[in-house]
Amino acid sequence: MNEGAELLRRRAVEQANRGRYAAAWRLLAQAQTRTSDRGVLARVRGTEAVILANHGEFTAAFDAANAALATEGLDTETVGMLLGQLGTVASLAGRPEEAETYLSSALDQVSEPGQRAILLANRSVLRMGLRRLDEAAQDAAAAVEAHNQSGNTTLGAQTRHNLGYLHLLRGDLVRALEEMRAARPLAASSPVATAICDTDRAEVLRDAGLTSEAEALLASSAPVFGRHRMPQSRADTELQLARSQLMHDPAKAKKTASAAARRFRSVGNEAWAARADAIRLRAALSAGASTAGASGAKPRRTVDPAEAEAVASTLTAHGFASEAAGLRLSLDIWRSRHPLGHSAPPPLVRVPGTASLEVRLLAHEARAHRAAASGRESAVRRHVSAGLDELAEWQGAFGSLDLQTSVSAHGRSLIVTGLASAVRSRRPDVLFEWSERARHLSQQVVAIRPPQDSELAADLAELRRLRADDPTGAWRRDPRLLALEERARERQWSATGAAGIHQRITLEGLRDVLDDRTALLTFIYSGAALTALVVTRDKARVIDLPGWDAARKAFSGFRADLDMSASIRTGPMADVVKRSLDDRLAVISDALLADAVAFADVERFVITLPGELEGLPWAMMPALKGRVFTLAASATRWASVTGTSRFPKTAGFAVGPRVLRGDEEVDAAASAWPDARILRGPKATVDAVAELAPEVDLLHVAAHGRHAADNALFSGFELADGTLFGYDVDRIAQVPTIVVLSSCEVGRSSVRWGEEAVGMARVWLHAGTRAVVATPVIVADDIACELLGAMHQGLAEGRGPSAALADASARTGLVSSFQVHGAGF
Repeated sequence: MNEGAELLRRRAVEQANRGRYAAAWRLLAQAQTRTSDRGVLARVRGTEAVILANHGEFTAAFDAANAALATEGLDTETVGMLLGQLGTVASLAGRPEEAETYLSSALDQVSEPGQRAILLANRSVLRMGLRRLDEAAQDAAAAVEAHNQSGNTTLGAQTRHNLGYLHLLRGDLVRALEEMRAARPLAASSPVATAICDTDRAEVLRDAGLTSEAEALLASSAPVFGRHRMPQSRADTELQLARSQLMHDPAKAKKTASAAARRFRSVGNEAWAARADAIRLRAALSAGASTAGASGAKPRRTVDPAEAEAVASTLTAHGFASEAAGLRLSLDIWRSRHPLGHSAPPPLVRVPGTASLEVRLLAHEARAHRAAASGRESAVRRHVSAGLDELAEWQGAFGSLDLQTSVSAHGRSLIVTGLASAVRSRRPDVLFEWSERARHLSQQVVAIRPPQDSELAADLAELRRLRADDPTGAWRRDPRLLALEERARERQWSATGAAGIHQRITLEGLRDVLDDRTALLTFIYSGAALTALVVTRDKARVIDLPGWDAARKAFSGFRADLDMSASIRTGPMADVVKRSLDDRLAVISDALLADAVAFADVERFVITLPGELEGLPWAMMPALKGRVFTLAASATRWASVTGTSRFPKTAGFAVGPRVLRGDEEVDAAASAWPDARILRGPKATVDAVAELAPEVDLLHVAAHGRHAADNALFSGFELADGTLFGYDVDRIAQVPTIVVLSSCEVGRSSVRWGEEAVGMARVWLHAGTRAVVATPVIVADDIACELLGAMHQGLAEGRGPSAALADASARTGLVSSFQVHGAGF
């Protein structure tokens, strides 16, 4: 009978581990009726205590665990098990130091491998929360070994998932996702286990800067915990959601963190409520700072410093020193931005050695703002530089363009602080340095092209099939497609290595590269104003742009005018649309370009842009009429490749389906090249284009394109068997020198975190292409056909892409949004 009761208890534990608490309660009730053995009954009560704690009933949970432990005559193994369960209750209740004591005592008394594995795994998770990562890693490794000995594959997978979380805390996002993905088939063994896996995975995505995807996972996980009566886990999910929102929407973060704090307090967990309070207060400080900075109005005191210090002290007392430092640093930054009196600032916040990267970067930012408040501008830039160098050291492990651009989120506040100081300096050399820092943040890593990956190729092929089979767009809600997209992205992240850091060019170094006909024009957005810097071989000038507000207003409705201009070519409405578009172009051109172009007085411009100006059709700006220009990701990247590439001698072409004048365009363009290779009709497949690309110097694709704003690397152009994605470009062993994308919208970019623009043009450049010709908006088929056909005459004669495009525009009289990205000359 005793053996039957213990078996029922173990089955109850299995059900509880899967979040099936009602079933676990029933099994425990049956177990109690089948035995009078005090040891078995004590273990049943201990299991009940853990279930009660998961439901947030901590007082009852402690009472049950302590009562079980007080049972007389218990053997050593049972005492150890009960101590472990008491440790779990204490951990869930937000008493980590007490929990560690119980778990360590339990491990001293338990010898059975399966039970030791559970205790080691629980202590590992606890130590992760305290950021004692080396000790946590030792526990996790021992737990995996013990689970292997006991043959419990499900718990072994869950521990491996925890190892992924450990890699997250160490900053290794790629390995974190690899471990979590490998563990998921067994670890996600129930709805609750799946929600736990998704919550942890969302934290990786958040730290990677992919907040939208992280928040979608968290929003879907929270109701699962609610349905299973797990308020503690639901509140934790809301806390993680608030942490993600803090990166981009402080008002939402404040609301979400307040809800999480209330939920933690409803179950008596004051320690975790303090963690939520810290996010609420940081959100209030962030929102208050940004609002005051934008309006110039006297700021209202949004946070009581005494409350913030009380919360920070509570966090420190419970072992969350990094989070306490983060709150104090946020308050310090707010004080520096909004001095409310002449009292001396408090001492600098001490940052613990275990602090997260986020908190370490906050410390650099706090020092920079203190320096700004006292007018020490060189110190501002020195502190910001130190923070960005620390970020670059971490970022240097990631070769993937997707990951490089997204993790730049962590440097956004630092970059804005440094740019604002550079603008205040009015010095061209300083402004150039910080403009390059901003542009270079997401492209400083030297990437190693990934090896061929047959599984990634198969996933991309399946994605193409799913999209092609459903023209209604319902595939966007297909979970199979979402899973394939996630797997493709993560495989590309892990496969793309890094080989070092590109060194930024200096202003003097740039002048050595510029010739008498060429100038650099860079725009710097410092969070409140837009400034231009013009550099020629022998002069430089910082230009204020007072017309920026008017230009920004003209952006509203701009894309609609461009789209209508491309589709309405004749009739009375054509003149109306043209006048509206011309008026907008004139306002923007005068505000942004007129003074800079007049000062430089050269034929050619290298233009670098912040995210606020991405997607503009620069070739249509009146101030650039008759000029040659190229849009460079940074002056550093342009200078590193300009003049190094031979002119193309071979050309290949592909025509996608349903392009009205695609065949005509390609035939006209190919006539300029001897032995041009053309793929059309059913032969123009993704694999055929990928095989053609490394065999030619120039690749021209005429196809319908689409920019995917939510994941720019799934942008692409449509071929006979589906879309060639940005991810497919990494499958091409050697990319052409020049790529012409006669596809509407594939010249567009998604702006990540202010400065980081990602789209198909950037994908090709990252892969090694020297120049990409593309358009950010819709272009009429007849303009694309005639203009690009004429451009190839110049390319075949040895002109650079920018000059060939400008010459074609002059000869045909066609002005369009096609422009050159990269090194156009």
